[in-house]
Amino acid sequence: MKTFKKTFKINAESSDVYSALTNPYTIELWSGYPAVMSEVPGSEFSLWEGDITGKNLEFIRDKKVMQEWYFGEQTDKSIVTISIQPEGENSQVTVEHTNIPDKDFAEIAEGWREYYIGAIVNFFNPNF
Repeated sequence: MKTFKKTFKINAESSDVYSALTNPYTIELWSGYPAVMSEVPGSEFSLWEGDITGKNLEFIRDKKVMQEWYFGEQTDKSIVTISIQPEGENSQVTVEHTNIPDKDFAEIAEGWREYYIGAIVNFFNPNF
């Protein structure tokens, strides 16, 4: 099992970043796919047509999102904690994803950098 941890700078206020992580309509805008997401702890979520599924554990508005991600029959819980810190008009976003199966680590790490947080960075920093 491995842990992915990385901090990103996003050109958006923390409330906008939080919305991009929790509002299903905003998620669809940056991901390109319908999302099932609720800010209710214990609710299940689904992103990228079910490629990412899990359970929402904790929300602190504009500051933190914590989820359990499902990996098949894995018994150790894979926990994602996304912390948002304001930095002027920008945000510093730290992703810590624990208990990633070794065989999935490279794909998950690339997914965070390119398709998940990377897509949110691009959403708030379009290159026109």
